[in-house]
Amino acid sequence: MKPVRTVARALLAAVFVRGGLEAYKNPDRFVDGAKAVTDRMGSTLGSAGLPTDPRSLVRLTGIVQMVGGALLATNTATKPAAIALAGSLVPSTMAGQDFWSGSEQPQPGPLLRSDAGTSVLKNLGLMGGLLLAAVDTEGKPGLAWRTGHLTEHAQDSLKRAAETTAKETRRAARTTAKETKRAAHLTAKEAKRAAEGARRGARTAARETKLAMTSATAGGILSS
Repeated sequence: MKPVRTVARALLAAVFVRGGLEAYKNPDRFVDGAKAVTDRMGSTLGSAGLPTDPRSLVRLTGIVQMVGGALLATNTATKPAAIALAGSLVPSTMAGQDFWSGSEQPQPGPLLRSDAGTSVLKNLGLMGGLLLAAVDTEGKPGLAWRTGHLTEHAQDSLKRAAETTAKETRRAARTTAKETKRAAHLTAKEAKRAAEGARRGARTAARETKLAMTSATAGGILSS
């Protein structure tokens, strides 16, 4: 699809490069048409920092269209170039004029209204093509998709981290319970063993005492 995009951008840019060059070289040819725009939108142009003088407006628009067209044709900074070119069409489109025709303004009538409507539709068609060029991602994921994908990935990572933490906590709790049970069991065994040792020692002491008493008694009998 890249060759198709390249050809399409070049064809779209050719309109602006040619028109912009002609406007810059011969601005007086388009002054009458541009005056209709400045007369209707002078305050708007001034507030936007654009020239309200028809000749200056024509030359500035020509420069924008030459540079933007060249960038678009060479696939360089295509998004800013397409946006700039679309913006260059806004004044004449909103004023319902096509000051690139370079022809004398005819007398008002049905034919003039028809020509103006055609010019506006032509500008809108060009703006549509430029907007498509501006949002074209050349087959790569768009910003919205990348943002959503990153958000989803972050949520999955958090979920996995939470599950891992929960598993580790349960494993640690089971290990602690086992160790506690083992320690208690060992303590009980040690206590039992100590008690048995004490009882054994007591029995041994009792036997030794009994033997001592028996020996003493036997010795007394023999001596008498």
